[in-house]
Amino acid sequence: MVKSPIRVSGTGNNVYTLRLNNKFCSCGKWQTYTLPYSHVLAVCRENGSRTDAYVPEIYSRQTYIKTYQANFYPVLSENFWRDVPFNLTFYPPNMKKERGRKKGKRFQGKMDYRNPDSPPRCGRCRMPRHNRKNCNNPGSSNV
Repeated sequence: MVKSPIRVSGTGNNVYTLRLNNKFCSCGKWQTYTLPYSHVLAVCRENGSRTDAYVPEIYSRQTYIKTYQANFYPVLSENFWRDVPFNLTFYPPNMKKERGRKKGKRFQGKMDYRNPDSPPRCGRCRMPRHNRKNCNNPGSSNV
């Protein structure tokens, strides 16, 4: 069990269950990132165990050495490239600026669609069947 410290903002003081053998923590960070993080480091410090035992093999020094053990050949200059049996044509991107306001990329939700049976309302007084340009209600302010 690991208890997080209380922060200045008042958050924290949470209790998490940690299983070192299964590489599991109830907060879910160890399963997501696969690397030991603060809760694991705290338990290892208390137990006196080594944290490198919980690092996946893919991040080990031996795996790193094996990755770069093969020979890498540099790319030769264009003079040594073979000709290809097809035509390589590159067109420049369309840089012409479109007229008008750009369309937003936001996905519309249920709140963005108005019920077709309800009439439009004034943005100033919220009464139906007129808008703020021709609003004549005395209670509405002209802002």
